[in-house]
Amino acid sequence: MKGIILAGGRGTRLHPATLGVSKQLLPVYDKPMVYYPLSVLMLAGIREILVICSPPDLDGFRRLLGDGGRLGLSIDYAVQDEPRGLADAFLIGADHIGADPVALVLGDNLFHGRGFPELLRRARRDLDGCVLFGYEVRDPERYGVGEVDAGGRLISLEEKPAHPRSNHAITGLYLYDNDVVDIARGVRPSARGELEITDVNRVYLDRGRARLENLGRGFAWLDTGTHESLLEAAEYVRVMENRQGIRIACVEEVALRMGFIDGAACHRLGEQLAGSAYGEYVMRVAAAEPARLGARSA
Repeated sequence: MKGIILAGGRGTRLHPATLGVSKQLLPVYDKPMVYYPLSVLMLAGIREILVICSPPDLDGFRRLLGDGGRLGLSIDYAVQDEPRGLADAFLIGADHIGADPVALVLGDNLFHGRGFPELLRRARRDLDGCVLFGYEVRDPERYGVGEVDAGGRLISLEEKPAHPRSNHAITGLYLYDNDVVDIARGVRPSARGELEITDVNRVYLDRGRARLENLGRGFAWLDTGTHESLLEAAEYVRVMENRQGIRIACVEEVALRMGFIDGAACHRLGEQLAGSAYGEYVMRVAAAEPARLGARSA
């Protein structure tokens, strides 16, 4: 499975903070925003990733992530010169996707919860059409909303409905089989000239091949697209990290746990960040890895 991080757009809701930098390069507490969606793809076992961004931001992403080799990944880049809807990612990324299924994650979404890696890998393994991820909200009329049957199959999709049929908001994480490229090509642009992801999802719905995974209690899904939500996300990360002594979306640790890099490589990455609490954490994680592996095999 290939991965795509959609990190385009102008970040107008965060102006003036984003006049000179991509929204997805802003910090969410102790790390760049893009680390959070990147870690989601890594936890799903995806190593070939395309980052789609606006032309002025391309160099910034390249400086931050490089070619992904230090994390055991292969990261490529493409530009979206104008916002043309989420589904445009499949047209821009068609060559990257090739003949494989694909996971799309929005660059300003944060996911966190116990059991999330297992849920992702199960959804990837059982993929038949598309898998969307739902999250219960108290104000579903603000979101795309999915209604499911007892087996988890989607039976309706509505965009910002006045009278929602459920309170399951559709999050910014999507898994698709390879048909998604042709489906996106056949979608008619909206009145704003955009290719809407909901229209792609409705094709799968009409074919009976769309499923909704409810993230449920114990999960957090945060959209960091406004000043208030960005601050809320940073506070969530701060509280969880300080209380539990772990780092959320520490991509070096994720790469180590997933077997993309070894302990020595992880420690070197921490050394490059020496002087920061984040770098010290990466080195501690790397140093503890032999003991963790020994305990697991005992």
